Amino acid sequence: MNGLVVQRIRIRWTSRDAAAATVRGRLPQAYALPPLPAGGLTMHEVLRDEAAGYRPMEEVREGEAGAREAGLWIEWRDGVALVDRLPSHASFPVRRADARLFTLAPGQLGRWRANFRFTGCQCSARWWYEQWTVHVAHAPAHADPFREARWSRDRDERVHLYGGPRHGRR
Repeated sequence: MNGLVVQRIRIRWTSRDAAAATVRGRLPQAYALPPLPAGGLTMHEVLRDEAAGYRPMEEVREGEAGAREAGLWIEWRDGVALVDRLPSHASFPVRRADARLFTLAPGQLGRWRANFRFTGCQCSARWWYEQWTVHVAHAPAHADPFREARWSRDRDERVHLYGGPRHGRR
């Protein structure tokens, strides 16, 4: 088994005005990797939260538990990585069943983009939005596999989060 590197970039916000959307739209959608352990499954998390001025907060985790926390289920079959989406805790869009995002042979790269609306528990009326960009490389880690990537698999599941049709998207 080659290594599998997953990078999840989450952008979190509550503001819905055009100026805030412009700021979010200018944030990078891929990052250079920090030094990572060789082999196995490694997860690089990047969170850019509006509440923290969109400063990137990074974390590296090893093993399948990190992938599950990022909403992914990884299986191996004959040297191929099967990457599935786990059910989410989002209020919208509701995705109750897991689904295959893609399969990656050695050397291949995949990207999944999605966005969500979350609400807190009933005792807390807190709500927020997140946009995820998840990169997966079925290859040994090197510093910058994602910024100029040629995607073997590219899945875009972003939806309009505020109601009504999403303009400019088909």
